[in-house]
Amino acid sequence: MTPAPSSAPKQDPMIRAVNLTRRFDQLAAVDHLNIEVARGEIFGLVGPDGAGKTTTMRLLCGLLDATEGEAWVAGHNVARELDAVKDQIGYMAQRFGLYGDLTVDENMFFYSDLFGLSKLEREPLIQRLLRMTRMEPYRARRAANLSGGMKQKLALMCTLLHHPQVLFLDEPTNGVDPVSRRDFWAILYQLVSDGLTVFVTTAYLDEAERCNRVGLMNQGRMIRCESPQALKHTLKEVCYEIEISDQRAAKALLASQPGVLSVEPYGAKLHLFLAPGQFPDALQAMLSQPSTFRVIVPSLEDVFIGLIRKSQNDSQHGA
Repeated sequence: MTPAPSSAPKQDPMIRAVNLTRRFDQLAAVDHLNIEVARGEIFGLVGPDGAGKTTTMRLLCGLLDATEGEAWVAGHNVARELDAVKDQIGYMAQRFGLYGDLTVDENMFFYSDLFGLSKLEREPLIQRLLRMTRMEPYRARRAANLSGGMKQKLALMCTLLHHPQVLFLDEPTNGVDPVSRRDFWAILYQLVSDGLTVFVTTAYLDEAERCNRVGLMNQGRMIRCESPQALKHTLKEVCYEIEISDQRAAKALLASQPGVLSVEPYGAKLHLFLAPGQFPDALQAMLSQPSTFRVIVPSLEDVFIGLIRKSQNDSQHGA
């Protein structure tokens, strides 16, 4: 896997949120969120469905008003300087939002006019974007006839036409094939190397590993924010890999035991998280079939599942 580009030197953040909150009636979709994202950083926001990821992005883009707290993007207050914020950002929603009956070129010309670009300015920019995305052979194809990956490339090109400083991407590769996802991320790395800042939500944990830092949200709250490598090595809980023939029975039995944070299938094995101070000997003795327990460095998927389970347990017990 290609490593994420290195973080930019410390300077004023391109994105900053302080106690950012959005309530819908009694539901806190985003609950006192505090984050900072540096210039030239790829920041990934992950979490289960309903965690508040899309609401967070819409708050930062000024598409929703905050109930409490404040946010700044590219040095501008989102609530008080929304027009200035819009001039500095590009936003790609989850759904393909371009015009299916227009060609690739026609969509780009339309958005160039919308952004007020002159013909002299737009031509070299469009050529550069087409080369970068390898979309030159498809200029005359209607957008409705593009593959999922090509549609996302076209949406990205249109988003970049007004030279944004910050790019907001809401699950941009959801449902896109693996090759197109890899190509899309290669384009993002190139953009970041040119100084762009990227804020992305994703459901794919292999994509989260490509980010400089990852924020894990659950029930509207940020429960951990670290680099992918730090997330794997800073947990107090110990992760064990279990080899056993009857995974289903073993999982059901282990999940019911005190001190077990989570136990999930991982290919042909189980991955078990134990709370600090807990040891697997007694658990292994309970199993009615031969098994092997081995301490491992958890995957990012293990970490996210473990942290979410811990967060839910803490909430249930009033922690």
